[in-house]
Amino acid sequence: MIPPRPGETLGPFDFAKLRAFLQARTGVRLEDGKEYFVAQRLAALAQELGIEHLPRLIEQLNAEPAHGPLHRRVLESLIVSETSWFRDGHPFDTLREVVLPRLIAARAAVRKLRIWSAACATGQELYSVALLLRDAFPELAGWELELLGTDFSTASLRRARAGRFHAVEIHRGLPAALLARWFVREDDDWTIRDEVRTMVTFREHNLATGSPLAPPVDLVLLRNVLLYFDTETRARVLELIDRSMRPDGVLVLGAGETGAAREGPFEVEEVGRSVVLRPRGPRSPIPAWNFVPPAARRKSA
Repeated sequence: MIPPRPGETLGPFDFAKLRAFLQARTGVRLEDGKEYFVAQRLAALAQELGIEHLPRLIEQLNAEPAHGPLHRRVLESLIVSETSWFRDGHPFDTLREVVLPRLIAARAAVRKLRIWSAACATGQELYSVALLLRDAFPELAGWELELLGTDFSTASLRRARAGRFHAVEIHRGLPAALLARWFVREDDDWTIRDEVRTMVTFREHNLATGSPLAPPVDLVLLRNVLLYFDTETRARVLELIDRSMRPDGVLVLGAGETGAAREGPFEVEEVGRSVVLRPRGPRSPIPAWNFVPPAARRKSA
């Protein structure tokens, strides 16, 4: 990351203005004391855009209409996009062992499954789900599968659609067997094969201001996103997610985020080392979860 040049600081007025702008447009809140973080991100953006210094970037930002292209670039530069393959491991064990088998059984009559990765960043989470479906559920051949990834950042979405990742990104959680089977090397990058890339769709969507999805989805992954929102925005986002889901759908949050959802429209259930959320109201046709750890399952087989 490019550090600000000596003497280039972000004054309290500019920081407060940027913080309010970021929260109004994306729902993301910046804590007090993040002035250096903001200055660092904007200094890197200024260099990328060929703007001579940080104060000049701020001048151009103030002179541009609020929905101009520079405002978009500033917002995208201030949002932390952190993702990896099969992040944290055990949530994907839960998907493989419990959640997906239950949903597949419940959808056997219609042979359709719709999955949404919200705030998907550069796409590794959704591609991980696609790889899981290809690798572990051959019975889905012939099913109508819709895997949708959404994000506010158009730059992240361009990279997600390309399905091309640097070696450093590839080695953050991707098993070697899946790399060998489903990726093609191109110089120092790896590109996911079309058989997987064509399974997924990416589009722009702002969780803080967007509308619910239609038709509704069966499974939502909204992992490590709520922690960046204030209480009001979290409640609004959870309501949007609830309205986007089928009555028997499943929501997966990040570790430590379920506390924020306990007072919302979801019931929280522990499944092995993971936690899943299901819409309140009439009980779904999916029975209560019965998680058997993979090791124990193999031992009893």
